[in-house]
Amino acid sequence: MPAELSVNLNAIAMLRNRRDLPWPSVTDLGRQALAAGAHGLTVHPRPDQRHIRFSDLPEIRALIDSEFPQAEFNIEGYPSDDFIDLALSVRPEQVTLVPDDPAQATSDHGWDFAAHGDLLKPVVARLKGEGVRVSLFADALPETMPAAAATGADRIELYTGPYAGFFDDPAGAEREAAWLGETAAAAAGLGLGVNAGHDLTVANLPLLVRHIPGLAEVSIGHGLTADALEYGMAETVRRFRRALGHARA
Repeated sequence: MPAELSVNLNAIAMLRNRRDLPWPSVTDLGRQALAAGAHGLTVHPRPDQRHIRFSDLPEIRALIDSEFPQAEFNIEGYPSDDFIDLALSVRPEQVTLVPDDPAQATSDHGWDFAAHGDLLKPVVARLKGEGVRVSLFADALPETMPAAAATGADRIELYTGPYAGFFDDPAGAEREAAWLGETAAAAAGLGLGVNAGHDLTVANLPLLVRHIPGLAEVSIGHGLTADALEYGMAETVRRFRRALGHARA
């Protein structure tokens, strides 16, 4: 089965936050994305609330529960106690743990699993105990997958920023996609599901999915939001799903 698409709403929220006004509406555009075939919605509520606000989370949860009960809510963040409490308050289907410093503009590296395993294991156990699937942000390093699996997580999310950086270098993109594929194979061999995300586009998805045939989910925000300005949200979701291999997108 082709990978599912989770639409990251952060860029929409950032645009909204430029004015003290309720538009563009995060929930309305989330509704359009789900109606067009997206499998889920992703947010990354940072401590300074510079894009997604804490108050957005219950509204997104209510949208999914009332109109799209088959859809999933994925919440990303650094595993502080405040973040875990916030995430569990809205019962997400998946939590993706990232090693971000609060000052970072965006996620730009995966976990050092050997160094941070003791930090991650109790958090993973707590989330799974609440019935939440847990994914861990990971670099394309096959040798780190045993330590990732040892945390007890369900999945990894491969950080695809370096791959996306080869947008004008096909040979470089091929090399990076192959490395991501090797990491995905190592993860799958240890029982981990594989997600991917960061700067993915309609143009670079087909090569990625060829190298990761078992890819479960992609989370896409910036490139998808940029395309939505040109094509509209519904058509953009259909274009991304076609790029993933969904025949009836």
